[in-house]
This record gives sequence, structure tokens and C-alpha cells, in this order.
Amino acid sequence: MKKITLLSSLALAAFLAGCSSDDAGNSTEKSGEGLDTNIVTIGTGGASGPYNILGTTLADTYTSEFDVNSRTQTTGASVENINLLSQGKIEMAFVMSDALSQALAGEVSFTEPVDNISQVATLYPNVVQIITKEGSGIKTIEDLKGKRVAVGDQNSGVEVNARQLLEGHGITYDDIQVDYLGYAEAASGLSAGTIDAAFLTSGLPNASVLELSETLGIELVSVEASNVEEIAKEFPYFISYEIPANTYGNAEPIMTAAVPNALVVRTDMSEEDVYNLTKTIFDNLDKLENSHQAAKEITLEGAQESVIAPLHPGAKKYFDEQK
Repeated sequence: MKKITLLSSLALAAFLAGCSSDDAGNSTEKSGEGLDTNIVTIGTGGASGPYNILGTTLADTYTSEFDVNSRTQTTGASVENINLLSQGKIEMAFVMSDALSQALAGEVSFTEPVDNISQVATLYPNVVQIITKEGSGIKTIEDLKGKRVAVGDQNSGVEVNARQLLEGHGITYDDIQVDYLGYAEAASGLSAGTIDAAFLTSGLPNASVLELSETLGIELVSVEASNVEEIAKEFPYFISYEIPANTYGNAEPIMTAAVPNALVVRTDMSEEDVYNLTKTIFDNLDKLENSHQAAKEITLEGAQESVIAPLHPGAKKYFDEQK
């Protein structure tokens, strides 16, 4: 009887151990369910810009939703992000549509066409904000001739469209003193008086400009709508845009240019992964809006408009389900 009892106890222990092992296996299988990849690195931009703020919120959401290692990578923005994607060093990135268009064509900052890049969605408009000190005498983009101007990090999306807008007004880099400065550095330069004006292209409001407007009298330089329309004949991703009154303490609306942002991924990511990543974005728009008000302009309808790169099959699957 003692032997039978002992054998029964051992059998029960083995059974319970097996159940425990199965439960652990099920738990492990559930962890990260829905994604084949264990890492989702998102290329953003400057630390204080909307790309980085929204990217951080998105990375946190992916981490909690899928139990993956999702994080942002602070970069020089669009051009660098596209290069990192094409090199397989990141999985997802925020980019401007102009830089994306040039990458696909192998133009400007790209020596050859970039492949392995697909679009997930068109996001909010990236607004060209040309900032100067109050009383500088710089009212329009033509007034920048002979001035020291920050045009964004070299080869960034900001720098690319700054150059295009300047050239569209008959101004080359030979006509100004160029400084390659990111958002925070440009704001510091204006405050210190080491530059006369700065291009900052982002969603509204830009944190660096907002902070600067609270500590220094600033003015927004206008870009006429008719000039933007003329430039758009060559660069169709440019649109005319009105910066609302009181965005930065400005009493009146200011006309400028804007370029839509795009969210892109590597083409070689699986359809199911990109489907889940896309669905999570639109299921959590409220979180993105709470992190930065630029996300209020992201809509399901707008996400499918002005698409520059081929739409990833995973994103297409999600959008098709919403019709």
C-alpha cells in the first residue's frame, strides 16, 4: 500500500508539473502575440519635435500591447530615417513626403533609388515655420537674403524643403549664411542672437518655438500662397497652409507652406505585423492626441490620401477592412 501511495503521489506531482509547464508555455506564447518581430524601433527626429513625442507614445503603446522591445531612435529626421530603414537598422519611421519622394527617385540627398520602404499612412501636415526675432525687419521669405539662417540638420527633411522653398523664391545658399541646426539649437541661436532666422518644419505647435515665444519676442515669416502654388508645380507635395492666430502669440494668422508627413516601414516586414501595427495606431489616436496636438489632424480618411510610397500590404489590409 505504501508503494502504491508513493507511486500515486509521484504521478500526481508529475501531472501538476506538466500542467504548470503548459501554463508557462501558454503564457510565453501569449506574450508578444500578434507580432513576429521582437523589436520595433521607430526613427523620429529631434528630441523636442513632434516626431519624437508621438514616436515615444507609439513605442510605449506597442510595448504594452505586444510585449515587444519598442523604442524610439532620435535622429536627424527624414533623410537619416530613410537610410536607416533601407539598411535594416530600424523597423518604422516618421518622414516628410518630400524626402520620401526624393528617396524613391534617387534624387537630391539620395544617390540611387531607395527600396525596401513602404508607406503605412499619411499623417498630419508638417508646417514650415520660419521664425525670427521681433523687430528684425524680416517679414517675408525674400527678406532672408544676406541673413544668417538655420535650415535644420544637414540632409534632414527640414533642410530639404527649406532649400526648395528658398530656391522657389530665387534664393540659393550662396545668398544667405547657412547654419545646420536642429530645433533646440536653432531656438538657442535666435535667443543668443547668433542667427537671424530659422526654419523649423513640424506639426503645430513646435515645443522649441513655443518655449521661445514665451521667453523672447518672435515673429513668423510669411510665405505667400501664390508662391507656394507656383513651387508646387515642380514639387507637388507642397501645400499652402495658414498658421492660426495665437499659435505662438501671433495676433494674426500667418500664411506659409506645409508638407504632409508619412509613416513608413520596411517592405520586408510581414503583412500580419504591419496590419497589427497599423491597427494599433488608429485604435489609440486618443493617446497620440494627448501627447501632441498635431495628432488631431491624423484621420483614417486622410491616412489614405497623398500616399507617396507603395502602401504596405498589411496597412492596405487594415484600411480595406474599414470600408
